Amino acid sequence: MKNHVAHALVRAASALLPTHGVLAVALLLLFTACHKSTPTLGLLVWEGYADPSFIAAFEEKCQCEVRASYMGSSDELVAKLRGGSAANYDVISPSSDVATMIATQGLAAPIDLAQIPTYSQLMPRLTSRTLVKFGGKTYGVPYQWGPNPLLYDTTAFPMPPDTWNILWDPKAKGKVSVWDDLPTVYMAAQVLGYDKPDPHALYNLTDDQLDKVKAKLLQLKPHIRKIWSTGGELTNLFENHEVTLAMGWPLMTNQLHKVNFPIGETIPKENTTGWIDHLMITAASEHKDLAHQLIEYLVEAKTQKQVSAVTGYLPANPAVADLLTADEKKKLHLDDLDNYQQRIYFWEDVPRRDKYNQIWNEVKAAQ
Repeated sequence: MKNHVAHALVRAASALLPTHGVLAVALLLLFTACHKSTPTLGLLVWEGYADPSFIAAFEEKCQCEVRASYMGSSDELVAKLRGGSAANYDVISPSSDVATMIATQGLAAPIDLAQIPTYSQLMPRLTSRTLVKFGGKTYGVPYQWGPNPLLYDTTAFPMPPDTWNILWDPKAKGKVSVWDDLPTVYMAAQVLGYDKPDPHALYNLTDDQLDKVKAKLLQLKPHIRKIWSTGGELTNLFENHEVTLAMGWPLMTNQLHKVNFPIGETIPKENTTGWIDHLMITAASEHKDLAHQLIEYLVEAKTQKQVSAVTGYLPANPAVADLLTADEKKKLHLDDLDNYQQRIYFWEDVPRRDKYNQIWNEVKAAQ
């Protein structure tokens, strides 16, 4: 219908142009207004971070369209930003292991905090970190955070496994899944005790330590049913009873609970690594003002509650707790926040990331 009207306006304007120039110009301006494109924001984020349940309200409010693509790993995000597709994305959600690199290598634009009034309400323990601060500027806004827990089928394990070593147990052969990303390397390093006494050492392993991590993961290979890349992939593995143990995300726990699958989630005695995901604006974005509006919307308490309902992750905005029931707070560990956070070694910049990836790729390629 809109096309018919616009074409009619063009025909009318063309007929009037020789004798009624002003009227013709007015009609052409009306045609231009009819064809004014809807602004579109491109997102490259983790699964669950652009769910229609909360994105639709922003699209309606700002009369725009949000197109989201999901990434399977931090390295996938970096590769796309460095490749020819960077201009396709306005807002990204890098985790704390690559956020610093993205900020310092010119892949992100500085955040104008004056456009993010809710920033001052976010958890100081998140905003005080230097992960996304460089040259006196801030390049990211904390969005969600959480651990890489051990997930288990409660029919196979009525009691929560208390150690990551359960993955190497002979009884688990063929029933394990691990993530196709560096946290699997970090986990093996924890099993070997390389996080003692300093957890930061996980992100600065020596060549000798990485060789031992590789050997440990090669011992695990016969137990691995499949290495997962997306949340939905691991969820399906559990639902199809192909695996009973996995390193996962709280997102999968949330998804499996919704279909009444008997899934359990725990942080073993060795503790675990985890992430702080930031919202950042790409340097290539042509919609930086609209991108700021989206970030402000996503970190407001009301939206953060909706995001956590989808992901099962912890919100960066502590005011969410005031909007939750006691049971909802408990599920998000907001009733014991300090103790919970002490069990998580947040990812950091990995100076020798290429070496870590080399080790992991060699493990995957081994027969």
